[in-house]
Amino acid sequence: MKKLVAFAALALGFALTPAQAAEEPTEILNVSYDISRELYEQINKAFSAAYKVQVGKDITVNQSHAGSSKQARSILEGLEADVVTFNQVTDVQVLHDKGNLIPADWQSRLPNNSSPYYSLPAFLVRAGNPKNIKNWDDLVRDDVKVVFPNPKTSGNGRYTYLAAYAYALEANNKDQAKAQEFAKKLLANVPVFDTGGRAATTTFAERGIGDVLITFEAEVLGTRKQLGEDKYEAVIPPVSLLAEFPVSVVDKVADKRGSRAIAESYLKFLYTSEGQDILAQNYNRVHDEAVKAKYASQFPETRLLTVEDVFGGWKKVTTDHLAEGGILDKVFTKR
Repeated sequence: MKKLVAFAALALGFALTPAQAAEEPTEILNVSYDISRELYEQINKAFSAAYKVQVGKDITVNQSHAGSSKQARSILEGLEADVVTFNQVTDVQVLHDKGNLIPADWQSRLPNNSSPYYSLPAFLVRAGNPKNIKNWDDLVRDDVKVVFPNPKTSGNGRYTYLAAYAYALEANNKDQAKAQEFAKKLLANVPVFDTGGRAATTTFAERGIGDVLITFEAEVLGTRKQLGEDKYEAVIPPVSLLAEFPVSVVDKVADKRGSRAIAESYLKFLYTSEGQDILAQNYNRVHDEAVKAKYASQFPETRLLTVEDVFGGWKKVTTDHLAEGGILDKVFTKR
């Protein structure tokens, strides 16, 4: 086992000289999205073990979790993250656009547009699915209350909004007016908007509010396993939106702290077979073919639309939907 770990470590460039290792900090900070706490606890433990075997030095990966947009703002305001592991491209891109903390080509530095895993918005309903919720159009019925985080503060919530909008466009022959009305009805059916995904899960599962929780598939499946498969059912809609989870070294911070080598190795670890296996164990969809085959049975078939195909890319989404006075602002009103 140690040989395998060491080999993976060497492949990631852990082989530092003693002088380099001595100069590096003993801690780095991973600033991440709200529902990834348990996932990165496992990732950090495995990475630290691999690093210890190869370099002979202990490394601690500290964690910070909240809504991804809120996290991005915290970094722009001075939070010193060595790496970010977010759930939306815009929340990484803003670190370049507004803070010049990362280079413009950050997405080209790692495979799959620097997204080591992916997911999709899915539904968690109560046992027996009493409201018979199967697809996005069920969420705008007058008798259905929906729970998901605020799309203005949470990448999770933003993906839900965009997935619903994409569904409505496809169902209505790309009619923007009908898609906006659909989104308006969906948002009006939300009794409370939490700032992040985990708080929305708490609202649904612990406070008993709502008929359906919309969150990433990984959170849906993980919550059902944790809280009781006899109490909840997972509903994977027949069509949803590809949710990528982009990662990046925060260059200005890493260079200032001397943590670049370890930060880069940490993110590359996510692409190793060990990292991909941990990701899939936690119900994230991955790119490694062997790991995909191993966990194929836990992921139902669904058709995934993309931000690029439906909306013309994240830059256009930001301009058309997310900017002040954009479509999201227009539809974010109660009926």
